[in-house]
Amino acid sequence: MKKVSFIFVALMGMMAASCSNQSDELSNEQTVELSQLVPVRVHVEGFSLSQEEFSGAQTRAAQDVADYTDVNAVTLAFYKGDGTEAVKTTQLRADGSTYTTFGEFECSLPMGSYTMVAVAYYTNENSVLTLTSPTEASFNVRARETFAYTQPVTISNTSAVDISATLNRIVTMLTVVSSDGKTADVSNVRMTFSAGGKDFNPTTGFAIANTGFANTVGNSAAVGATSTSSTMFFLNSDEQNIDVTIETLDAGGNTLFSKTVTNVPFKCNRVTKLTGAMYTNSGVDGAFQVETAWLDEYNANF
Repeated sequence: MKKVSFIFVALMGMMAASCSNQSDELSNEQTVELSQLVPVRVHVEGFSLSQEEFSGAQTRAAQDVADYTDVNAVTLAFYKGDGTEAVKTTQLRADGSTYTTFGEFECSLPMGSYTMVAVAYYTNENSVLTLTSPTEASFNVRARETFAYTQPVTISNTSAVDISATLNRIVTMLTVVSSDGKTADVSNVRMTFSAGGKDFNPTTGFAIANTGFANTVGNSAAVGATSTSSTMFFLNSDEQNIDVTIETLDAGGNTLFSKTVTNVPFKCNRVTKLTGAMYTNSGVDGAFQVETAWLDEYNANF
């Protein structure tokens, strides 16, 4: 009896070990499946934008990123649920080694849930974009043309994933046009805004901070000719009234002319155009017209 009892216990132990091994094998298979990289293809197929010339409306259909030359970089990123970065890559139009087809991306991700962020923009040494998260991105010196798109992405099996993204313009722009001729002592134009900013939330498209900023741009107009100066930036809401101070500066940075226009209306995806005397200091205020190259028109005097 004792021998039989021993054999029974041994058999039970072997059965238990077999079940344990089978369970371990299933667990390992599931672990491998969950960690397997899934191919993901993203096609930035165009920009959702409506444009019009200053003289009248002219609507455009969505435009492919490869054909829109005011954008020379596209950054694509995937962020995990805890906010950590899973993948981030940037294509530069001028650097063919960064892409096969500009605006088309291929990467691999483990199964899971992500937030995808795509930002198309213009970049140079004064407009370097840093994307930190789905809710934070910034330009180092000044903002330029910017389109953005975010969406949740869930990868639940090993099948390849294809995503098409249509990006929306999220910047606004101020254009200052002189009604008088430039004088020889003017080198730059400074535009100071009481609100808005050059940092933005890619998910909302709005400025992260609403504290305002100043942007100084060169003035290459010939002496005696009218000038045009522009600044792009991000609003804190879709529509916002902002005080704008316009200054002309000499080569040493000294202010030659200064004018503050209060409650200037701005809107995302719209150009606000201000026109007035900037060089002669004649004492006669010029008319500030608010009109758009991207949406509807609005006119105002000050």
